[in-house]
Amino acid sequence: MTSHNLQDAYLVQDEAALRALIPATHAIALQKSLARLDPHALAFIARAPFVCIGTQSPEGRADVSPRGDAPGFVQVLDERTLLIPDRPGNNRLDTLSNIIANPSVGLIFMVPGFDDTLRVNGRAHVTRDPALLARLAVQGRQPTVAIVVTIEEAFLHCAKAFRRSRLWDPEARQDRREMPSLVKMILDQTTGAPEDAAEQKRLDDQLEVDYRNSMY
Repeated sequence: MTSHNLQDAYLVQDEAALRALIPATHAIALQKSLARLDPHALAFIARAPFVCIGTQSPEGRADVSPRGDAPGFVQVLDERTLLIPDRPGNNRLDTLSNIIANPSVGLIFMVPGFDDTLRVNGRAHVTRDPALLARLAVQGRQPTVAIVVTIEEAFLHCAKAFRRSRLWDPEARQDRREMPSLVKMILDQTTGAPEDAAEQKRLDDQLEVDYRNSMY
């Protein structure tokens, strides 16, 4: 695949030029932004088993990380404060390191079957407060740290992206077997795939064991 060279003549480089291309937004789209969680946002978070967290590294590199657990796993401490457990993962610590360097975060909450989403922007910090971690225990296991988000902005987002993508539509589901396993793809991208199918299966099985035993 060849790289695409952008032509400067077509670059949109300031907001005024962008606004000249796109119709003005409806007033209600501006007014819907709240500085705290209202009853609708609270109900949405209570139903959500999945949230994506957007952060930025000290070098300005953007990152988005998925977090998921049982519905309501993101706890509401008050109308302006959220508590998010940091469950076991790959230990890259991208999100946590970024938050320590730059506390600005963006969240998008998703509920299976809901085409609309809830967006929350604010400032975050990483905590190891024992009282907070105890609230997040599952199967007797507490997270090592958690993320506390102070909300600056919360608003509901319309369903167009999910309607276009048909994300929750069973008829739009794709067969995972049409692509290689996660292990195979990562090995191809890094050290190269194992030479024989038996070794490939061993590594795939090892990952499944980790999924079963290391969720919390």
